[in-house]
Amino acid sequence: MPSGRPPLGAPVLGRFTKWGEGRHWEWVGRYLGADEFGHWWYAPVGTRCVRPGVDFVETDGWVSFVPHEGAYAAGFYPAHRHLSVYVDMTTEPVWQRRAVVDDGPEWEVTMVDLDLDVVLTSEGHLFVDDEDEFAEHQISLRYPPEIVTLAELWRDRVLAAVAAGDEPFGSVGHEWLRRAPEEARRASPQGGALSVVAAGRLTVCLIVSSHSSPRGRKPPASSPCR
Repeated sequence: MPSGRPPLGAPVLGRFTKWGEGRHWEWVGRYLGADEFGHWWYAPVGTRCVRPGVDFVETDGWVSFVPHEGAYAAGFYPAHRHLSVYVDMTTEPVWQRRAVVDDGPEWEVTMVDLDLDVVLTSEGHLFVDDEDEFAEHQISLRYPPEIVTLAELWRDRVLAAVAAGDEPFGSVGHEWLRRAPEEARRASPQGGALSVVAAGRLTVCLIVSSHSSPRGRKPPASSPCR
């Protein structure tokens, strides 16, 4: 992370790309803080999520997490959702300050999505998803051997950690989620959800009230905005 860190409640743009600089999921949450495991930020109800061909508003809040060291990004979801924990294997997340445009977020965290996902459902089913996509992209996107090794290494590590209930996958992540709405309210006087609308190379961030529902398409339940 660059010198310093986002202040509590600061908007943070989460930005996944695909190998070769293709665009993927983008959303804006509010920075909750850091602990011994890594950095946490919160996307409240009303957060707008976009990727090419998909644009929707989330009806639940969730927290996102990236480790201090490691090649993955995780999302923790409410108990009533089918998904409890969703972990994307990525390149190592990179924090950076952005040029502020139209009052957009000053901070962003970016990572290249490497297809493989470790998924824990609310019923306790644990599995690895998108292995077929990973195999396909090794050819079509020409993943270098070291990137393939990186994704497989962290898939195995994360799968073992989630299976064992190691933190932050045991209870820490969902404790951050439990506290997040109140923490975000205290730190963010605007109160509304932050969302991101992306077009071309320009990202414009908006304030969206949690009581409004901008028009958008809802993706399959298996494809959360992380």
